[in-house]
Amino acid sequence: MPATGKKKATAEQVLAAAVGAVPGGSARPGQQAMVEAIAKAVKNKEHLLVQAGTGTGKSLGYLAPALLVDGPVVVSTATLALQNQLIAHDLPRLAEAVQPVLGRKPTFAVLKGRHHYLCAAKMEHADEEGPTDTLFDAAPAPKAGQWLGEGARLGKQIMRIRKWSEKTQTGDRDELDPGVEDLAWRQVSMPARDCVGAGRCPYGAECFAEASRARAREADIVVTNHSLLAVDMIADRQIVPPHKLLIVDEAHELADRVSSAAQAEITPEAVERAARRARTLITPAAAEALAEAADALTVGLADLPAGRLTDGLPERLRMAVATLESATRAGLTAIGEIKSDDPDPVGKQQAKAVLDELSTTAQRLLEENAYDVAWVEKSDLGSGRRALVVAPLSVAGTLSENLYSDRTVVVTSATLTLGGRFDTVARSLGLPVAAAGPEGQPSSGDGWSSLDVGSPFDYPKQGILYVAAHLPRPAQSGLPDAAGAELLRLVEALGGRTLGLFSSRKAATQAAELLRAKTDLTILLQGEETLPILVRKFKEDQNSCLFGVMSLWQGVDVPGDACQLVVIDRLPFPRPDEPLAAARAAAVDASGGSGFTAVSVPIAAVRLAQGVGRLIRSTGDKGVVAVLDSRLETARGYGAFLRRSLPPFWYTTKPDVAEGALRRLANS
Repeated sequence: MPATGKKKATAEQVLAAAVGAVPGGSARPGQQAMVEAIAKAVKNKEHLLVQAGTGTGKSLGYLAPALLVDGPVVVSTATLALQNQLIAHDLPRLAEAVQPVLGRKPTFAVLKGRHHYLCAAKMEHADEEGPTDTLFDAAPAPKAGQWLGEGARLGKQIMRIRKWSEKTQTGDRDELDPGVEDLAWRQVSMPARDCVGAGRCPYGAECFAEASRARAREADIVVTNHSLLAVDMIADRQIVPPHKLLIVDEAHELADRVSSAAQAEITPEAVERAARRARTLITPAAAEALAEAADALTVGLADLPAGRLTDGLPERLRMAVATLESATRAGLTAIGEIKSDDPDPVGKQQAKAVLDELSTTAQRLLEENAYDVAWVEKSDLGSGRRALVVAPLSVAGTLSENLYSDRTVVVTSATLTLGGRFDTVARSLGLPVAAAGPEGQPSSGDGWSSLDVGSPFDYPKQGILYVAAHLPRPAQSGLPDAAGAELLRLVEALGGRTLGLFSSRKAATQAAELLRAKTDLTILLQGEETLPILVRKFKEDQNSCLFGVMSLWQGVDVPGDACQLVVIDRLPFPRPDEPLAAARAAAVDASGGSGFTAVSVPIAAVRLAQGVGRLIRSTGDKGVVAVLDSRLETARGYGAFLRRSLPPFWYTTKPDVAEGALRRLANS
């Protein structure tokens, strides 16, 4: 366990030492408020929700008080970018700066899933000469003659991994530079479900994943991710080390990550792979039963359209799932228990794990629990992939039962207040919400409180929110002609420097085609190159525009003059064919409420706030957010709610005002 005795210093002293290590540095008001609130929450064992906008320095605001907590403190992030920032920059600098104050240098560690680490047991069997079931488990089978090229490339990558394995101290894939393809890495890594455990593995004593967990148990600060945190909750906290304080950064993503962790699917290809993997361990009859189950599932999914199964499993599909459930049980019985003297315990565990997962998912689908949602998923690409998917209707109960007990939880993000209050997000995170108080007052509930530390940005002076209220209400898919004309006028007024956030790939493509035809600007379109390359080009060329879809709405950080116009084509409500959102809305409607108000509007509010947040990234930034969806102004009720969920930009619906501001920016 980490060393104790850290309470000789105060959180304020730790923060002062940290910011003092930077020339001219001083604590920001938001940081100071966070430090005081978190220290109080830990002392009172009360959960805390903190909204901290871009530029508040929230990472330092929660790390400073965390260093005074005895035992590990766990910090969970949603994105790899923030995780890397904490491990590579914030924590090393903080540890050096506060050593004189604490009398010791704090330690930190990163905790990732097993599949991020090199597995010695898999390395022994990694095949460098030809395809294996493992190599192509998650990829289409190679075409005739394709293996010669594919195999040579992947074989070279595995050879490079072998050389790296002889010198790496951590086995962490992120340290392998240059990296390798997923197909190659799967040859040498072990998913958690396939692992036999250190006690039964012949390489348990040298396991990199186990070593990372041991380091985490000894560290002061443990940085992990929401997906692993979700798995840890489902696994009764067997992965993340015991701790008194959990800090959830980028918390607006947590509920979705927990939903993903609790989601399961069945595909005919997965059943076929399971049969191949288990064929040497089960009887011929059991292998034949699995093959029949795969065929039945293919037939059962063939004629069904993609979408939610509102009336339960159709009869043909139900029979296919029942066949699969019976076949997997027979296979598991044939494999039996894994023993210490088994000739290949790893291979046996892999076969057993995939059969067990399929069996559990089949049973879950057959139960048709009212708290689950099932749907058919079909690929838009040419692969023809079909899947039967099941996910929980809500994860609020799971979070309520598993997230908050025996520890203080601090939840923080730039987008925690919707409509000016914390209540909606608190409910989605499983926290009890008291009766609504006066407008604008902090939300609260049993055992938790909230704080909005504000922003260092002067939004009314730095930015304009322009809503094109004169445009027709959007109806057709893609980019309507009137919205395209409005986009063209705005971009021409500024001369580029535009980030276009679109509701569909069709709309983004139409916008790119329009501007390429009508202007000489460089138009960068998501999908034509990798996202990091597109963002780099956008930053470097002020005569460029970057257009894309939902993955651009958050995580893209382009401060300065390179991005002075953010255009949003329509309000980002969930599509009617999004199964989980549709099911949740229907459940609210059935109980007498409004599914649109309770489900769709909050989803749109978070997405819209994330998109709008791309504009002002530093105190010197200026620009315009243009929303080409008139409903943000004209829709009674939810229009005002959505506007209250956004930063307080100077607001206008006049086109000439927006165009005039953009021309002044172009000439400045």
